[in-house]
Amino acid sequence: MSTLLLQHIGTAVTCDGADRQLHGVDILCADGVIRAMGPNLAATAEEVIDCTGMLCYPGLINTHHHLYQCFSRNLPQVQNLELFDWLRALYEIWKNLNEESIRFSSLTAMGEMMKHGCTTCFDHHYVFPAGSGDLTGVQFAAAAELGMRMVCSRGSMDLSRKDGGLPPDSVVQTIDEILSDSVRVIETYHDPSPGSMRQVVLAPCSPFSVSADLLRESAKLARQYGVRLHTHLCETRDEERYTLEMVGMRPLAYMERLGWLGSDVWYAHGIHFNDAELRLLADTGTGIAHCPASNMKLASGVCRVPDLLELGVPLGLALDGSASNDGNSLLEELRTAYLLHRLTSSSRAPSGYDLLKMATTGGARLLGRTDIGSLEVGKRADLFLIDSRRLELVGATLDPKNVLATVGVRGAVDYTVINGSVTVRQGHLAALDEERLAAQANRACLAYLKL
Repeated sequence: MSTLLLQHIGTAVTCDGADRQLHGVDILCADGVIRAMGPNLAATAEEVIDCTGMLCYPGLINTHHHLYQCFSRNLPQVQNLELFDWLRALYEIWKNLNEESIRFSSLTAMGEMMKHGCTTCFDHHYVFPAGSGDLTGVQFAAAAELGMRMVCSRGSMDLSRKDGGLPPDSVVQTIDEILSDSVRVIETYHDPSPGSMRQVVLAPCSPFSVSADLLRESAKLARQYGVRLHTHLCETRDEERYTLEMVGMRPLAYMERLGWLGSDVWYAHGIHFNDAELRLLADTGTGIAHCPASNMKLASGVCRVPDLLELGVPLGLALDGSASNDGNSLLEELRTAYLLHRLTSSSRAPSGYDLLKMATTGGARLLGRTDIGSLEVGKRADLFLIDSRRLELVGATLDPKNVLATVGVRGAVDYTVINGSVTVRQGHLAALDEERLAAQANRACLAYLKL
């Protein structure tokens, strides 16, 4: 049995149902599970960490990302484009994806996430160029190398430019190809057991890059196998105009017709809903992954988070792709979300702690997980620690529940623990040599970009 004892934690913000904040406690982890929490535990462990002065939080859960986009960040040719034009330009780069670029972009993006307190990543991968290999398997292998808890999508696109979609022919597939490979990926990689480090979601890309038949059949297949469903929805007004022109319906009504509502479904972005649609989301338990930085960069709009929270719509926090965010830090996303909604909603804005709960328990709910998202005995030992005595936090830690969003944390966390294993130690990845990884990843990136 592998054991870890975190001693003398200054403050543990549990994000549990009672919103407890514990002071001067120890946490005992064994075989990936929190076994005990309390002051001065009479316990021994294989590894003991002195957490005096530390703030401890549940691991952050990223509910929407595109890891491969880490290799198309900060490109000058797309800096001031909005979504549709941005996608058209970047598909010309993304069509060159292969196993090497997927491996190193995944290691880079997930490594950065882990260094900023993220312990679970959902990646929405939907670009599968012909002959590119088993990209899903490569992603799971990269996650295992780092120690990250990973949820991969078998995403898909079947509408190319000739069909009225946005992507080039080389990255779309037929419905039969997509469904056949979806079955393979689920049967090969999906682990539904408690504490799972590896799960699969079916995730056609968006209403403007997939057909109605693909959306309908993907929903049927997901429910046959008991996996969840995800796609982009209501991200831009362009998407709304597209569905009105192509099918005569608003995006959510279109998805409802195809079986895409329910507690096993969550959408990325969810900006342009009307009041009736928000109530429908709440009534059906359909969730939203909020991506504030991406929405701001692409000038897409502002998600109605105060209304979603008031109605009880399942809500998580997300980074979106590195190319529409240019970073991989959910800690930064917390502060971005806090400031965005203070600006646009004033007193109705979510508190810093509301946003922390979105990024922890809210994310777990979107992924259908009851074993992660809070610090409680019996839950998986996914957490991170920040030394409250660092210079950047002087005078800022009187309110540990809100400080991550209101003040923010610059730089890496001190420790990240995933499934009871230390994956970030004193601000650095524990499993990999960061300098070597950065050099290898830079070489792979330049080769991929053909520079």
